[in-house]
Amino acid sequence: MVNTHNVSEFIFLGLSPNQEVQRVCFVVFLLLYTAIVLGNFLIVLTVMTSRSLGSPMFFFLSYLSFVEICYSSTTVPKLISDLLAERKAISLWGCMTQLFFIHFFGGTEMFLLTVMAYDRYVAICKPLNYTTIMNRQVCAVLVGIAWVGGFVHSFAQILLIFHLPFCGPNVIDHYFCDLLPFLKLACSDTFRIGLLIVANGGTLSVISFVVLLASYVVILLHLRIRSSEGRRKALSTCGSHVTVVILFFGPCIFIYLRPSATLPVDKMVAVFYTVVTPLLNPVIYSLRNAEVKKAMKRLWIRTMNLEEK
Repeated sequence: MVNTHNVSEFIFLGLSPNQEVQRVCFVVFLLLYTAIVLGNFLIVLTVMTSRSLGSPMFFFLSYLSFVEICYSSTTVPKLISDLLAERKAISLWGCMTQLFFIHFFGGTEMFLLTVMAYDRYVAICKPLNYTTIMNRQVCAVLVGIAWVGGFVHSFAQILLIFHLPFCGPNVIDHYFCDLLPFLKLACSDTFRIGLLIVANGGTLSVISFVVLLASYVVILLHLRIRSSEGRRKALSTCGSHVTVVILFFGPCIFIYLRPSATLPVDKMVAVFYTVVTPLLNPVIYSLRNAEVKKAMKRLWIRTMNLEEK
């Protein structure tokens, strides 16, 4: 069992102590979360119902959108409810659960983005063998690896802090249970654990990011022999993915690849990767991809025709 001593719950300080700011934030984050869920769900629904989006790229995109919904749902609903609450409390087990799912879905997203980069590499560099290499079975296995990888990463993080003693104080200077603010409250020396957490989370982020960059360097080198039209189409699909990668990995590397210390700017950076990136994902992929826009338009027309009948 977790050695909790006399601490059974934790108190969040939230984004701001100002009541007026909190009310404004409530409206803003409620709208943003609604947009995240609807936007990403629209991508999932569009891919599932459209025959023209049957390629592996869109198969992975639908899973990425589903993960984005789950990922933001681990923190944003609690943040929204706390903005109207006088006492922003969470139980110890609630905190542990939130920590687990944040790193589970976050780790899964990292692996999915890496898988999507591999898919683009095969599609552009080995087009004649693309359907053979990226068949349905391989795609399902790669998605399964992403989920398992996210679970192993998250389980390792939780295992590091599971037996830490918490005897007070119990105030977390954040709006959700993140590892580094949580670690500061332990009643024991956490230096080694902090290093292990950085080694786990930070190294995963950096290795995934380096693999992604390497794959796109190879793709760019290969595009030199393509026609101008082929380069334009390939760069368009790759550009969307690279944008999402930078938006997600940049803040994560900033937070998790440094010594176990917290900075005042950490909360704003966390808002970026828990709210802004999941919000921009459907916008980036739908606006930059003609096939997705056409499929969404057909889905809209079918929906309107059904309503008229």
